Amino acid sequence: MTATPDLGTARLASPDLLRSVFRRHAAGVAVITASGDSGPVGFTATSLTSVSAEPPIVSFGIGTGGSSWPAMSETGHVGVHVLGEHQQELAATFARSGADRFGAPTRWREGPEGVPVLDDVLAWLVCRVVARVPAGDHRIVLAEVVVGDHSGPGRPLVYHQGRFNGLRD
Repeated sequence: MTATPDLGTARLASPDLLRSVFRRHAAGVAVITASGDSGPVGFTATSLTSVSAEPPIVSFGIGTGGSSWPAMSETGHVGVHVLGEHQQELAATFARSGADRFGAPTRWREGPEGVPVLDDVLAWLVCRVVARVPAGDHRIVLAEVVVGDHSGPGRPLVYHQGRFNGLRD
């Protein structure tokens, strides 16, 4: 039996409504990286989406007010890292404003196209940015896959109810 929505509790659209709804939506956790003029930049994203298989294209959202935006707005290539459930601290570090995201204990190396590639992730891609689409206070970045690896062991990290979690059987 399907429950009927209670329209009496409906709220008008607002940033708080959107945040509240998406706290109930479990999402995979990724870290997006790039090489900037002042060194590597990166941020935690739960908006990673597969867009196209032919050619292979992914998308993610980035706030234009974030510290990574200036570099992301100009870079030609980005790194996309799918995090494992063992990487809750790494996800939190890349989500925290003002954090030294690439300092110890973060382990990384310079990858193809000079993109910072994080160690010990479930999977990673280096992608060529093909578009940045305005979307309110964000940009949707479309990026074509150049190279990657999906052989990392473990289970994915998910974000739900404002927390990073592992999957449960």
